[in-house]
Amino acid sequence: MIKQEKIDLFIEKIPPSPKALRETITALNAGELPKAAQAAKEDRALSTYLKELVNKPIYGFRREVEDISQIFGILGVSKSQQAVYSYMLTLLSPDNWQLFKLNKQLFSDLQAELAIGWQKILKYLNITDKEIESAISLLPASIIVSEALFNEKKKDVELLRSVHNIDLNTILKRLCNMDLFDISQRIAQKWEMDEKIAKIVQSASGIKPDQDAQINQLGKWMHLLLFFTLSKPLFIEAELNDFITFQIDYVSDIYDEFASVMEIE
Repeated sequence: MIKQEKIDLFIEKIPPSPKALRETITALNAGELPKAAQAAKEDRALSTYLKELVNKPIYGFRREVEDISQIFGILGVSKSQQAVYSYMLTLLSPDNWQLFKLNKQLFSDLQAELAIGWQKILKYLNITDKEIESAISLLPASIIVSEALFNEKKKDVELLRSVHNIDLNTILKRLCNMDLFDISQRIAQKWEMDEKIAKIVQSASGIKPDQDAQINQLGKWMHLLLFFTLSKPLFIEAELNDFITFQIDYVSDIYDEFASVMEIE
């Protein structure tokens, strides 16, 4: 069993906070886009990341966007905040993944796909809440922490996977008495997010519904998005799809809506 202190140690590393990055986050939290852009320009790595992120084909811009002020202006406060959270995770993600067949580019693609999908969902639901938009960043963050935890008990993990047909979330629970969604909750607390964010992510597990109808509904949408994204061939090959068991009964009432929003044929 991995002790709680070890888990907290990994979570404490999220996120690194160089001065320019801290100033960018502070400005975004205050809704000051020009000030945030000015701070971001002082961090070359952050600027490069934002340019690469926004110019991914998934964002659909015909012309390359280079100026940071323009990028923040296009994204708006909520999406800019989410992009900066994603950047912080790239600083923490390992150079060499051991358990998952990932690299920095593929992990960045995972973040982008989840972010874009979540934005589509919130637009459809007419929800404009910057913390709810940023909630999707907790799942990639939890994958980073899970990779580190699994590597602490690599032989045990490999043995369990070879002998029993056990999903990774169950193995994680056995190793540290926390699953992916519990870790997401701890990270939300670390980032001082509103309590409702942790509840949404817990509901997204599909097995821990919330009594609040709106939170539970968002959890259903997030559950579908996570399953849909991790079921794509690249992420199946990376073995990330072993993290979530599709709870069809939990989401059956919104599945057709989800398929329409995500344009699934």
